[in-house]
Amino acid sequence: MSVSFGPVPVLTDALAGLDGVDRAYIYGSWAARYNGEPGPLPADVDVLVVGTPDADALFDLAEEASRRLRREVTMHRVSAAAWEAPTGDPFLTGVRERPLVRLNLDLDPC
Repeated sequence: MSVSFGPVPVLTDALAGLDGVDRAYIYGSWAARYNGEPGPLPADVDVLVVGTPDADALFDLAEEASRRLRREVTMHRVSAAAWEAPTGDPFLTGVRERPLVRLNLDLDPC
């Protein structure tokens, strides 16, 4: 069952095959707990997807991951240019300042 493996492998598997995804990170309370910050068990998993994947496909992946993990998965899409550029965007600033868990989507053995 996927729940025993957790969000990292489930989300890595889900996003690795999606066109337009450059990279992805888990952020928020789940990433904080994963990185050792104390606090309550996260009720959801927040994912930042960098790239240009289809919004409908991303929504469908989030729904499927939510079912597999038995907790809400929310995905936020941002362009590579926006992620890499200095910004005054409060959302991106907040994500960058908190713990992140990068998903290894490079499944190419070469």
